[in-house]
Amino acid sequence: MIQKFRLDRIIIDALDEDIGSGDVTTLAVLTGNEVGTAEVLAKDDIIVAGIDVFKEVFLLYDKDIKFLVKVKDGQSAGRGEILAEISGKLKNILTAERVALNFLQRMCGIATLTRKYVDEISGTGARMLDTRKTLPCHRLLDKYAVKTGGGFNHRFGLYDGVMIKDNHIKAAGGILKAVEMISSHVPPTLNIEVEVKNLSEVEEALSSGVDIIMLDNMNVEDMKKAVSMINGRALIEASGNVTLANVREIAETGVDYISVGTITHSAPAADISLLIK
Repeated sequence: MIQKFRLDRIIIDALDEDIGSGDVTTLAVLTGNEVGTAEVLAKDDIIVAGIDVFKEVFLLYDKDIKFLVKVKDGQSAGRGEILAEISGKLKNILTAERVALNFLQRMCGIATLTRKYVDEISGTGARMLDTRKTLPCHRLLDKYAVKTGGGFNHRFGLYDGVMIKDNHIKAAGGILKAVEMISSHVPPTLNIEVEVKNLSEVEEALSSGVDIIMLDNMNVEDMKKAVSMINGRALIEASGNVTLANVREIAETGVDYISVGTITHSAPAADISLLIK
């Protein structure tokens, strides 16, 4: 699970952004003494992710709010299913509602889309990976949602993995030169991955001895040729223009990983409501 102190910092900033000097509508409509219960309702078929994040929003705003969680992270929920019940002062529930729902809807949306990709390549041996194309300052949550949906996390940031991309290659003067320079600066515990765009670059990457070769925006036929050329001498990642319509065909080429930015940067938010009973 996400480290609490990091999560709390994200939530506090979000609450401050939304509430500012106060919830003028709720403060005008309610006296502040009303208590009640609200239900959190899925309005579509989803994979649940972030229910504890949702809960933490309310508890940071009002530690006396009570929760009954009915569907845990990683479980599926159908249209009309109740995910949780919340009880306490209605003014606090209403004030924190939007921030809590924003987190939950985004995380469930990512997990739900990730699961669709994972199901599509089931049985091929390939793994679905995320990318760094996440909402700024919310990478912890986005990548947690990917894992909850059955995917795997690629490098978390620039610090925990070497990825030599086309601009690095151009700046260094070629793949061999870039790998040589990288190898003299990073510890051997870090895998070195290089992005290639054609079969001649695959050959050059192989001769450099990198750990992972990313086939970037290659067509399926070239992917098959690349897998044959590499022949187990490096792990293989496919990336670029991957969709639900073609991900199975890509997985069947024999690649080890398929990375998809869509699952974090373009996942539609799940349709979830909070309704006062």
